[in-house]
Amino acid sequence: MTAYTLGLIGAAVTLLVVFEMLRRRMLREKYAVFWVFLAVLIAVVAVFPGLLAAAARLTGVQVPANLLFFVASLVLLAVNVQLSTEICRLEDRTRALAEELAMVRLRQDQAERSGAGRR
Repeated sequence: MTAYTLGLIGAAVTLLVVFEMLRRRMLREKYAVFWVFLAVLIAVVAVFPGLLAAAARLTGVQVPANLLFFVASLVLLAVNVQLSTEICRLEDRTRALAEELAMVRLRQDQAERSGAGRR
C-alpha cells in the first residue's frame, strides 16, 4: 500500500467519522467544516502528490514529507489554541451560571424563611 493510498483512506475515514458525529449531534457544524476541509485537502495531496513536492520546492524545504509534518504541526497548534479559547469561554459561562443559580437559591431560601415567619 502506498503512502498516497493511505492518505486517501485516511481522508475517507475522517469524512465518515465527521459525518457520523454530525448525524449523532456529537459535533457542531462550525467544527465539522474545518475537519471536512482538512480531509479534502489530504485527499487532494494524496491524488496529486506533485502539489506537495511543488510546495516544498517553493518554500525551500528539501523533503516534502518534512513540509507535511510542519504544516500538520501548525494545524494541531491552531486546533489546540482554538479549543483552549473555547474551554475558557465555557468556564466563564459555567461560573456565571453557577453564580446566578446561587443567587436564585438564596432568594428562594429568603422567601421561604420570610413566608415561614409570617405563619
